[in-house]
Amino acid sequence: MKKFKLSTKRFNLVCFLASVLVLACCTAVMAAGGGGHEAKPVHWIASDTYKVLNFGVLIVALFFIARKPVSEFFSNRAKGIEQELADLEQQKADAEKKLAEYEAKFKNLDVESKQIVEDYIKQGEEAKKRILAAAEAQAEKLEETAKRNIEQEFKAAKAALQAQISEMAMDKAETLIKDSISAEDQDRLVDEYLKKVVA
Repeated sequence: MKKFKLSTKRFNLVCFLASVLVLACCTAVMAAGGGGHEAKPVHWIASDTYKVLNFGVLIVALFFIARKPVSEFFSNRAKGIEQELADLEQQKADAEKKLAEYEAKFKNLDVESKQIVEDYIKQGEEAKKRILAAAEAQAEKLEETAKRNIEQEFKAAKAALQAQISEMAMDKAETLIKDSISAEDQDRLVDEYLKKVVA
């Protein structure tokens, strides 16, 4: 807001002229009253005319001297008030615009919060599917590994059982052979073996 500033020189001149005006008025009043307590008839004299003329000239001079600064002061003051009102109207319009934006945001806040919740639920479902798929793949791998281990253990147990059966069969066969062969058969087998070795 632009403020009107009266220069010091003009201010002093206006104050001086106002003082002269007040003194002239006081002098005219005292001259008209006679200055004393006695009631004398008031007569118009030539000095009164000069005083009135001086007063008139002073008023006209004050009018011409103070007219421009006073009109500028009131004009600038009116412009300043108009500018202030325009600024206030602009601020009011801006505030109303922001209020409308915030109200719209608050209205959309419910929709946005629902959308955010839905997005999180969707992301959670996708994460659940990924975790379940990874767990199923891991379970399949573990199952395959367990099957391979079981098969290997079964093969190892089968081989051990076959070896044990073979050993038992050999022991049984040896026992049967020992029981079924007499001393003469043993001598005869030893002789045949020695003949083969010597030959």
